[in-house]
Amino acid sequence: MPQLDTSTWFTTITSMILTLFIIFQLKVKAFSFSPNPTPKNVESMKQKSPWEKKWTKIYLPLSLPPL
Repeated sequence: MPQLDTSTWFTTITSMILTLFIIFQLKVKAFSFSPNPTPKNVESMKQKSPWEKKWTKIYLPLSLPPL
């Protein structure tokens, strides 16, 4: 049974990682970031949910009366 030749694995893996790094750098370079992000007012964006307007009670199965 012949042995597996692993002499080229280091070169293959190194070139693959270098290629992925270069591709990632090119993708990030093409992406446009906003120069000055402004904070948003969280209080004005909050919406009222229907369950926040009324009081609800959660009934546990053990707290129900026996049938």
